[in-house]
Amino acid sequence: MSSNESWFATCPKGMEGLLCDELSSLGAEDTRETVGGCHFTGTIAVAYRIALWSRLINRLLLVLGRSPCPDGDALLAAVGAVDWARYMQPENSLVIDFIGTHGAIRNTRYGAQLGKDAIVDYFSARGAGRPSVDTKHPDVRVNLRLRKGEVTVAIDFGGGSLHQRGYRTAQGAAPLKENLAAACLMRADWPGMAARGGALIDPMCGSGTLLIEAAAMAADLAPRLNRRNWGFQHLRVHNAAQWGALFKDAQGRAERGLAAQLPEIRGYDDSARVIDKARENIESAGLEKVVRVSRKPVGELVKPTHKPIPTGLLISNPPYGERLGSVDSLRHLYRKLGDVMLTEFTGWQAALLTGDKELGLATGLRSHRRYALYNGSLPVSLLLFELEQSSKLPEKPEPKPVDDPQQLSEAAQMLYNRLRKNRSKWDKWARKQGHECYRVYDADLPEYAVAIDRYGTHLHVAEYQAPASVAEERAAARMEDIRQVVPLAFECAGEQVHYKQRRRQRGRDQYKRQEARGELLNVREGRAELLVNLNDYLDTGLFLDHRPLRLKIAAEAGGTHFLNLFCYTATASVHAALGGARSTTSVDLSNTYLDWARSNFEANGLGASRHRLERSDVRSWLVECEREYDLILLDPPSFSNSKRMEGSLDIQRDHLELLELAMARLAPEGTLYFSNNLRSFKLDAAAGERWQLLDISRSTIDADFQRRPNIHRCWQLQHLKK
Repeated sequence: MSSNESWFATCPKGMEGLLCDELSSLGAEDTRETVGGCHFTGTIAVAYRIALWSRLINRLLLVLGRSPCPDGDALLAAVGAVDWARYMQPENSLVIDFIGTHGAIRNTRYGAQLGKDAIVDYFSARGAGRPSVDTKHPDVRVNLRLRKGEVTVAIDFGGGSLHQRGYRTAQGAAPLKENLAAACLMRADWPGMAARGGALIDPMCGSGTLLIEAAAMAADLAPRLNRRNWGFQHLRVHNAAQWGALFKDAQGRAERGLAAQLPEIRGYDDSARVIDKARENIESAGLEKVVRVSRKPVGELVKPTHKPIPTGLLISNPPYGERLGSVDSLRHLYRKLGDVMLTEFTGWQAALLTGDKELGLATGLRSHRRYALYNGSLPVSLLLFELEQSSKLPEKPEPKPVDDPQQLSEAAQMLYNRLRKNRSKWDKWARKQGHECYRVYDADLPEYAVAIDRYGTHLHVAEYQAPASVAEERAAARMEDIRQVVPLAFECAGEQVHYKQRRRQRGRDQYKRQEARGELLNVREGRAELLVNLNDYLDTGLFLDHRPLRLKIAAEAGGTHFLNLFCYTATASVHAALGGARSTTSVDLSNTYLDWARSNFEANGLGASRHRLERSDVRSWLVECEREYDLILLDPPSFSNSKRMEGSLDIQRDHLELLELAMARLAPEGTLYFSNNLRSFKLDAAAGERWQLLDISRSTIDADFQRRPNIHRCWQLQHLKK
């Protein structure tokens, strides 16, 4: 296999151009970037070099063929047409990674099964043995990608994701992927700066990923020098002698690099526990003599003085509201960081990775360049700064508290008047309905794009992310108006108003911790006493738009066995229990939210004997479950790729499979409610053929949410009568 082959290297979005340049430097030819990766050609020796040395790659795929794929038969034919005996032995174990769906192949597991069958049939037809399936440690990982009616058949040459280096024994609350860290360092020209004798400091180093990647670049360490298991080692095309020579050369380069004079690389964090984790990772990477970390808050950061360092790079991935702190509470941290950057590190370069442009502005510094990247599914920005006085943004005067509506701007007075009107209307409505928690404003005035929910005497203000067409300064000014107007319009103290910035979420991002106050507020809904947290998470533990469905379940639960799938904080289970359910079972993957659910049960005097909380992946749990339930709530997230579950969950792609598993657990006369909040969701027509189906979306959206009627969709399912 010395001739050029076709390859595809995957990477996170935003890195494609960098990856193509890196692949070319490693010997790849005919590079062509596309969304999420780069096509190229090259020999197996080039592939070895890329697998060992690429700092940006996720997966390295050896492309075996592309074919039209209108249906399952075409998929079988496309996979079966590959000369598999050229690449693997019949006794090899394998696993199929199947990506994509269309009208005929609506389930990735079904696609993977067809792919496996085609490979097994290939060897059986030749009188050879049958490859076995091993989902955890396969010899060969086959990648099938279905897109735009065409299937691409490939072998995962590396045998798994190559972003992992093997040094991460411990990680902080929001770990940065190694290849994203490498991309940030490359964009900030750290390799060039290190060659010129510059230093590197990370003032909020977390688990140390940026520090370790920076040291590996400076010391010329191959990123996967410590990796022991490679997919290509089990392939028949593997050239052990060639690989051995490349690996030995990398070992020699590492020895010479570590023996050389390396730049100063330091990291700091305010948490001793986090520093201990960083130190573990640094030692695991063998870089404890190169990288030094210690505990120090941002405000005490100073430039190293023990030896002259004319220039350097200050780089960090500080918290930005999605995971480790709310946007509101982090402005002060960013401001302090900006002050330290300018006063202590004048003449240096700086790079900050943040998911919030407003926080970037909070540094008080003007970035000279911005790169769009992705941290998992979360869009982030890498901001580059020249630390000079000319980079300082003009000071903005602090807004003065307003206690008279006449002091407000004309636009803010319009908001004030609207909020007063809404307050009167919805408070009266809620008293009549007996609701304590409800929505009082939902971007009624488009220029003030927030949702305001009342929780007893407290208000939760969630700012929708401004569209790209709205200037950051204008959006920030509008938010300042809101901060002035809301306490005035609702006649409440400032500490009773809780501000968040809401973004388009994937999976359970909305459930990630933002702060750590741990303050729970007891509120009433129907007969239930429920605990909400208005500070620590983007959402509060109680989805107000689902109120009618929870109350419906309470009314129907008497004498039933109730099952709550993707239960979150199990508020529906509490309602079912108070409604007279004989038992409730609540299933979720998160320990945090199951603990919260337990507190909700305890707040209502409900014991654990009849109310089970199950920590499990819902699909796996349903497969193993053998009992029946009279009433089921299935309310999955739109998307999830939690490390604790097998594969990923895409509700549009996987909802029919989920419904099949859940309906198999529904008693013959039982009822299942299926709800989700994916705005573009379309229910598979096959559901209406298999079960008795009724769209009840409109009846499950109460008056306070009818301004946003597409906030969720809901169906009632029952078994067809025989």
